[in-house]
Amino acid sequence: MPDATTTVAQLRTRFAQFVKERDWERYHNPKDIAISMSIEAAELLELFQWRPDEKIDLHDPAFREALEDELADVFMYCLSLANAIGCELSDITLRKLAKDEAKYPADEWRGRAR
Repeated sequence: MPDATTTVAQLRTRFAQFVKERDWERYHNPKDIAISMSIEAAELLELFQWRPDEKIDLHDPAFREALEDELADVFMYCLSLANAIGCELSDITLRKLAKDEAKYPADEWRGRAR
């Protein structure tokens, strides 16, 4: 299912179904989801730890699969947290993006990291 044809709502529903089928709702509370999200993000970082940039090969099938798996884990916990707190991911993402656009105007921040 490509991004262009899969909605956030479909993904949220699919992940909620996954959790429900395993009777995990009681574990998917905001605190524990946030903790799990952080752990998964650390596992994503671990793939890059101690590797110089020139040794990171995004075309290596094993590395790519591990990277995509960890990215998916982080994203699934984002979906789960949205489900747990009852927010609209699209709305909150666009709201935050508008704040960042105001905070970092393109004409002032283009090409700057700080």
